[in-house]
Amino acid sequence: MDHIITMSLIKITYSALLLSFVTIGYGQRTPTISHITQEQIQDIGGQVDLDCSVHYAKDYPVIWQKYDRQKTESVPLSTNAGLIIKDSRFSLRYDEATATYTLSIKDIQEIDAGWYQCQVQISVANKISAEVELQVRRPPIISDNSTRSIVASEGESAQLECYSGGFPVPKISWRRENNAILPTGGSIYRGNILKIAHVHKEDRGTYYCVAENGVGKGARRNINLEVEFAPIVTVPRPRLGQALQYDMDLECHVEAYPPPAIIWLKDEIQLSNNQHYRISHFATADEFTDTTIRVITIEKRQYGMFTCKAQNKLGSDEGKVELFETIIPVCPPACGQTRYGRGASLAPSSVAVAVSLAPYAVSAISRIANTRH
Repeated sequence: MDHIITMSLIKITYSALLLSFVTIGYGQRTPTISHITQEQIQDIGGQVDLDCSVHYAKDYPVIWQKYDRQKTESVPLSTNAGLIIKDSRFSLRYDEATATYTLSIKDIQEIDAGWYQCQVQISVANKISAEVELQVRRPPIISDNSTRSIVASEGESAQLECYSGGFPVPKISWRRENNAILPTGGSIYRGNILKIAHVHKEDRGTYYCVAENGVGKGARRNINLEVEFAPIVTVPRPRLGQALQYDMDLECHVEAYPPPAIIWLKDEIQLSNNQHYRISHFATADEFTDTTIRVITIEKRQYGMFTCKAQNKLGSDEGKVELFETIIPVCPPACGQTRYGRGASLAPSSVAVAVSLAPYAVSAISRIANTRH
């Protein structure tokens, strides 16, 4: 019996609600949105008022919500004159005279950017709405999909890419370290992609991607372009002389990337560190290496042509240095060095130096005297 009474009450209530809705539907005009704020562009930390004026919507819920157009998702912020979201930065005002609902946001943050929708829910399947976009000025940020570093072989093409977020949309420009000339010509190039049709070893170095939109100081990323090329060997002193029993340094400069394997040869035989030779390599940068071989306590058989050879995956090059005999020791590296037999050396006094050079001086004076006679 109680169950029957309950069902009857439900039916009566439903009928009353349906009759009420029909009465409202025929007795009132359809709600309309007469005004909504136009697009807003604001700074971070600023404040904005979004107005929505609604007519004939006294008996209908009016909702402000943040709307994601891409995901077609929304977050309700308010209904009628009440705020739903619990955020002290948001507030809602209602002006009865103009039937305007004003959503106010203070201390604007980057996440507040987006579309805001004013909606009047007429029925379950019927609603009217209007939208306003809030743009927040944001300083540029270089995107992660931008180039960080790139390696290209000489003669190949290379492409450096730079993208940036921010509002207004940042403009991208390219520069080189120390304002060097770009491969495209000039010291500045504008655009997201810097293309180099044929890379040369002179193009290697640091490139600056700069994003600017008038907000803040802008953003910059350093992009390193490394160019692989075959070795280039140069010899600063192709002919060097030294006296017997003294040391002499022979030197080559090598430019290459990747760093090459470097060897020294004499009479097509590879030399190594021992009591006669000491080889050293000193890298002054990724692409530059100075290589030196010291000929120790020179013997007659060690005079002649020496070859320094450098090789990497892109090729090889070599340079030649001739070591010839002199009467008087060459300084350096013979400075302060007097030899007594093989391998023995002492730091001589000025008297010892004079004694060691006396025979050469006497010989020179005799030649001068004979010439005069």
